[in-house]
Amino acid sequence: MSTAMDVNLAEQRLPVLIVTGMAKEMRLARGPGLVSVTSGGDPIRLRQLLSEQPSAGCRTVLSFGIAGGLDPALAAGDVVVASGIVAAGNRHPAHAGLAQWLATTLAAGGLRVTRADIAGVDAPVLDSASKASIRRDTGAAVVDMESHIAAAFAARHGLVFAALRIVCDPAARSLPALVANALRPDGGVDHRVVLASLLRRPGEIRALSRLASEARTSFRALGRCGDLLGLGRGLPDLFETLGDVA
Repeated sequence: MSTAMDVNLAEQRLPVLIVTGMAKEMRLARGPGLVSVTSGGDPIRLRQLLSEQPSAGCRTVLSFGIAGGLDPALAAGDVVVASGIVAAGNRHPAHAGLAQWLATTLAAGGLRVTRADIAGVDAPVLDSASKASIRRDTGAAVVDMESHIAAAFAARHGLVFAALRIVCDPAARSLPALVANALRPDGGVDHRVVLASLLRRPGEIRALSRLASEARTSFRALGRCGDLLGLGRGLPDLFETLGDVA
């Protein structure tokens, strides 16, 4: 006969589901007790992957990766911990206690952290005018293509949800068009597509070089987040935190 303590311990053994867009993000989100899925920049694929994910097999969903800046005050490498996710006129709140723990832990580690809403979209946002429009409509600090899908999955199944995103391209930055098709389904960069695009539009080389530099900054910050949170060790403080704030 199981006891309440047995049930509680069983819940604590359930893995954390990490949702990412790129293979490099997923590699930073590996550890004991963690299960990762990556969209490869394809929202339809991500929805399908999550539909195949047994909701009873996890307790917490964390959207983790880089994002496009919407708030002009944010620079590449800044951290945004979601207060909620806004998409298509709907808003999914993040778990307030978990978001506070994430923000406090990362700020104590020396990172610049903002608590704000994240906007979710189903297509890449490539130009600064579109970013400004999303900012006006939502008030969000950053935009990505995974957090709204992860938040909806968590809400459907009554799971704890949080999102942690690093600014890659700031609000005033427009991206080269090749970015829209640069990812393989496994989330890796398709270098053949990138090269073919540059051969057709060599004028994008400068913009791509600038994006690569900002991406290096953002991934260093994302790696630092992983270290501070203990992702490689399976987020050892997470379940104690959830027990305190649930």
